[in-house]
Amino acid sequence: MNLVSLLAGNAAKYPQRPALIDRDRGQDRIVTFAELMQRTGNAAGFLRAQGLQVGDVILVFQPVSIELYEILLGAFHGGMRVMLADPANGASFLTDCCRRMPPAAFIGPPKAQLLRWFVPGLRKIPAAITTGGWFPGTAHWKCAGPVAAMEPVALDAPALITFTSGSTGQPKAAVRTHGFLLAQHRALADSLAFEDGEVDLITLPVFVLANLASGLTSVLGDTDLRHPGKADAVAIGAQCTTHAVTRCSASPAFFEALLGQSDHSLGFQKIFTGGAPVFADLLERLASELPAAAITAIYGSTEAEPMTHFDAKNISAAAPLTAAGGGIPAGHPVSQIDLRILRDSTGRSLLRISDAEFDALVMPHGSAGEIVVSGDHVLAGYLHGEGDEETKIHAHGRVWHRTGDAGWLDETGGLWLLGRCSAKMPDVAGARETLAYPFAIEAAIRARFPHVRTAAVAWQGERVLVFGRGISPADLSAIQKLSRNLGISRVITVPSLPLDKRHNAKIDYPALHRLLASAAAREV
Repeated sequence: MNLVSLLAGNAAKYPQRPALIDRDRGQDRIVTFAELMQRTGNAAGFLRAQGLQVGDVILVFQPVSIELYEILLGAFHGGMRVMLADPANGASFLTDCCRRMPPAAFIGPPKAQLLRWFVPGLRKIPAAITTGGWFPGTAHWKCAGPVAAMEPVALDAPALITFTSGSTGQPKAAVRTHGFLLAQHRALADSLAFEDGEVDLITLPVFVLANLASGLTSVLGDTDLRHPGKADAVAIGAQCTTHAVTRCSASPAFFEALLGQSDHSLGFQKIFTGGAPVFADLLERLASELPAAAITAIYGSTEAEPMTHFDAKNISAAAPLTAAGGGIPAGHPVSQIDLRILRDSTGRSLLRISDAEFDALVMPHGSAGEIVVSGDHVLAGYLHGEGDEETKIHAHGRVWHRTGDAGWLDETGGLWLLGRCSAKMPDVAGARETLAYPFAIEAAIRARFPHVRTAAVAWQGERVLVFGRGISPADLSAIQKLSRNLGISRVITVPSLPLDKRHNAKIDYPALHRLLASAAAREV
């Protein structure tokens, strides 16, 4: 089999249907399914002409664009592997990625090619191919010439390699096989309720592969997708109107930036948001401003996407428990996944425990612990096993992935998210068990003070609440009182809360701890 066979089927079924739409230099570019299949075959032929063979690794630094998917699909078509790594993580990170899985070629625009002069690991890559311009000593990317035959590959053949940021240790390499991506496509098609003829505004690049496999049109967001919290609402609104967009999947920060900022009718019939905590006030705003849309919060990760989904229609029923410190409702597990809550064993390897030991760790409904999952679209291990010791469990003949997230299951089997297990705070006598984790406190405060972003952290042996400056004195006084009822002993302000680079929606805890240790932090 080969993943690209799904694209070939859609090219035959919907030859004139737009597959990809993007905007470049003020102009729309549209590629139909038939054209994309032709370009994919040409791309595979071009890669072969550069001396690349089945199984070779290609490192790609290409912005989200039609060219990115030409490269990805062309490589898959030819039985090659694509490696993606974020250059923003620095030279040593990139060199380490290249050491662990040496690429045979490097593809990217001229700006990316400049990195080869400064990053030792990139200089060792034998071949270089430039997109979108000219660069000395490189071949120029093109989808023209002979069409290569589609390479049959095994289900366990690697297709896509990505790396974690390494913010909590050595970066882990997630290797997605053709079989894994096929299983993920099936899970996403079900969870995201794909319907024939839909037009999807894309901000999460990996979802494009699922759209292409399902015959949906993907409109690549006309904004800098590296910074979803600064989305260009006017440009996005214009795209939605021009291309009759019907659905959108994006991080919470993207929708926060979009709401109320565009004069165009967004026209979304379906909205899916995740990749970061989805607070109730965002779901309520989306429902208010886009009343015709079905809104769903998705819980997932690099290693398992999706895990659960939550219908925003249920947010009112969940509100009392959130306000009481129950955390963020994430809904029920998707049908393709098994989910358990284990006793929080942060810092302890569970890789080789027995079946009986695994069963003894499973927590009953209502008790907080670590979320673990298993299924065909759950990553069974990392490259060379580096990272498996901390994140995998072999039990009952299956591989379970330790998400590192804390949560609990209610009596219906619905999941509630509490934050990272590693962010657990000191116990407070008489306090609700869930309140030892950050989301329980943050969501409870935000339930009463929408749009006030806080961070609950362990600091100097205490439970501390941190928020950015600019809040009114009246709100500050009320939040201090509420936080004491939630077991918080100190309230500290910083200039602004640091957020993750990818989604602009999750607290960057290492950066926050550095801020707390600096002169910028003030106790109130």
